[in-house]
Amino acid sequence: MKKQTTEKRPIKTLDRVLSKAGLASRTEALRLIQQGRVRVNGTIVRDVERWIDLERDRVSVDDRPLLRQKRIYLLLYKPPGYVTTRVDPQGRPTVYELLAEVRQWVFPVGRLDQDTSGLLLVTNDAQFAERMTNPDYKVPKTYLVKVVPRFSDDQLEQLRQGVVLKDGPTRPSIIQRLRDTGNHTFFEITITEGRNRQVRRMVEAVGGKTLKLVRVAVGGLQIERLPIGTYRELTAEELQVLWRTTKA
Repeated sequence: MKKQTTEKRPIKTLDRVLSKAGLASRTEALRLIQQGRVRVNGTIVRDVERWIDLERDRVSVDDRPLLRQKRIYLLLYKPPGYVTTRVDPQGRPTVYELLAEVRQWVFPVGRLDQDTSGLLLVTNDAQFAERMTNPDYKVPKTYLVKVVPRFSDDQLEQLRQGVVLKDGPTRPSIIQRLRDTGNHTFFEITITEGRNRQVRRMVEAVGGKTLKLVRVAVGGLQIERLPIGTYRELTAEELQVLWRTTKA
């Protein structure tokens, strides 16, 4: 009698299949599926949790076979005034306008709020994005901050030790005072979380107001001399550095 073997097959839910292929985020994949633009073996499927056997099932989007996209990793210098959503109901400019020449589907790794400028990673690699944004990996992010009024050493020490926000206490951060000018203080802060508007809220928690916020580094990758509003591809060496950051 022929011995039966059980072979583990590559099976994923439909939304994860689209995401892993680099075609869409999980949110975008949900929208594509619900709009009836995704077919499995020639039949429209609107169930995002439909299990897909990657070795047997044929998946298409807008009648085009699903192919794994080439992985792309970009560093964008986001200007203030731009939002990181694809479409903004308020009509504000989005970072996708700065990426108009990028032919592949990409998405920002995390977010920078409208008034914050600086380093924004952009990719179509969902696994990479998850590793870079998951707080468990403690990827450092460094910002230059201009605040009012002038901060005392005690206020900076509070930020260094961690402050309590509505969504819980923050982790300790690295703080370096750069200079004081008039009623303003300029300092550098490195955090290992990525909560919504975290640095601005931390400043407010110690009695200040952020006038300018620029992200200058993520995981050892620095923005350096990249002109504002432009982007470039990451080098293989830079990508390795970022991956190593998530394994520390």
